[in-house]
Amino acid sequence: MEALSRYRRVTVFGGSGFIGRYIVKRLANAGCVVRVAVRDPEGAAFLKPMGNVGQVVPVFADLNDERLIAAAVHGSDAVINLVGILYERGAQRFDSVHVEGAHRIAAAAKEAGVARLIHMSALGAGRDSISHYARSKAAGEEAVRAAYPEATIMRPSVVFGPEDDFFNRFAVLARLLPALPVLGAEPRCSGCVPPKIDLWGRGGTHMQPVYVGDVADAFIHALADPGTKGRTYELGGPRVYSFKQLMELVLTETRRKRMLVPVPLWVAAIKAAFLGLLPKPPLTLDQVWLLRQDNVVPPNASGLVELGIEATAAEAILPLYLDRYRVKGRFAA
Repeated sequence: MEALSRYRRVTVFGGSGFIGRYIVKRLANAGCVVRVAVRDPEGAAFLKPMGNVGQVVPVFADLNDERLIAAAVHGSDAVINLVGILYERGAQRFDSVHVEGAHRIAAAAKEAGVARLIHMSALGAGRDSISHYARSKAAGEEAVRAAYPEATIMRPSVVFGPEDDFFNRFAVLARLLPALPVLGAEPRCSGCVPPKIDLWGRGGTHMQPVYVGDVADAFIHALADPGTKGRTYELGGPRVYSFKQLMELVLTETRRKRMLVPVPLWVAAIKAAFLGLLPKPPLTLDQVWLLRQDNVVPPNASGLVELGIEATAAEAILPLYLDRYRVKGRFAA
């Protein structure tokens, strides 16, 4: 992309993650030299073939070490911060990663004279949220803007793609279990006589999943457009789904027949209290609190359209990777 020619060197923090690999590939294709700042450079070696020899270079960085952060951004024309966690373990705390770490990156970028900073937050971030994750994301945005006022902030919804941890997880459950949960579905009793019970209510929490390729394109387009400086973009797909509709999508694409079970959030909270103790928890209490609020793009918010990107529907992408969960695999008739 010609507009990226002014950014010859780009540092991507967290570039080996799900979204990062797509951004790194696009930067390399645009001719940028990409420094991928991660905790495990050896684990990020798979990124190297995305560019020419020496074009994509993984380096060690620790968000608690200002010297390592300064070294990672030194000489860069642009910095992208994608680092985030979904649950807390050990020293990895929401505030230390999303707020303090993000502030150190922004401050180092400003000190080094980096021309652009793009920071990834999350749709639904808010200081008054009941979820610690969402509160820390909002605090992180404020910390970044305090150190680097011209930073561009991206707030993606649930991101889907071949390596996602959402549709893949429920596709695995559909393969192993006789039923799938519909989180947030609150059975309701109508006022008819005799009363009728609606098991699904509004179908659970509503979400607006966004394709990982569109998210990566959003970062590249924002980097290429100086007019995006200091702005916030809320990234969502072309359609809002209830949790029930998302589970139906999983069953359609995996060609499996499973029951759907309404799971009110108070029930989910009880389960999460135990599941959250696992080393890699499939559900935590904080994630249950996050599900109390719909994850959709607010009206009149700037998003993919303002960045010149046409959102990709989940129905167009899910068959390309959920087919492996079918009874006889992706080559089944």
